[in-house]
Amino acid sequence: MIDLSKYKGIVFDMDGTLIDSMGAHIQAWEQTCKHYGYAFDYAFMHGLGGVPTAQIARILNDKFSLNHDPLEVAATKRHNWAQLEDIPCVIPDTLAVAEHYQGQLKMGIGTGSDRRHAEHAIEQTGLDKLISVLVTASDVSLGKPHPETFLKVAEGLGLAPEECVVFEDTPIGLQAAKAANMDCILVQNGKIQLPVVAC
Repeated sequence: MIDLSKYKGIVFDMDGTLIDSMGAHIQAWEQTCKHYGYAFDYAFMHGLGGVPTAQIARILNDKFSLNHDPLEVAATKRHNWAQLEDIPCVIPDTLAVAEHYQGQLKMGIGTGSDRRHAEHAIEQTGLDKLISVLVTASDVSLGKPHPETFLKVAEGLGLAPEECVVFEDTPIGLQAAKAANMDCILVQNGKIQLPVVAC
């Protein structure tokens, strides 16, 4: 088991880090991009994992010089995702970390998903029994790569940022962790990557 004894808390990203749901989100974005005339690029969209949905719509507008209402695009994406009836499942490697350190380290989730979706996902997977703080896109003014999400988790845990380590699966999440003055452990394709990325 990875040694996290130098920390007092763990901050997990959710989609693609604790829950294997990125595939369904990407599929929903592919449908949404087709509907609104955005050229779909799998690698580009995957790299935006953790960014709030409406913010992704603004990024797509800028990238393709379009002017769709970001809230409307976000609602369409959420609708497309809901139609997929995706059943979330946990990622074994990161779940093992959470279970191992339960009761030893404080744990929270900082996600770019909206609160309704995040609460549903963590309840369905039982993660709600492992974490004490959940910060979603609904709870912040600025999403990742801004550090607000992770800073709010640390605050909710009663810890200083430097006392926490982040588990993330995207470069944008890594940027947010660094901006929050938190070390970060990358999770790629469900596997924990070492060494720790120091802030």
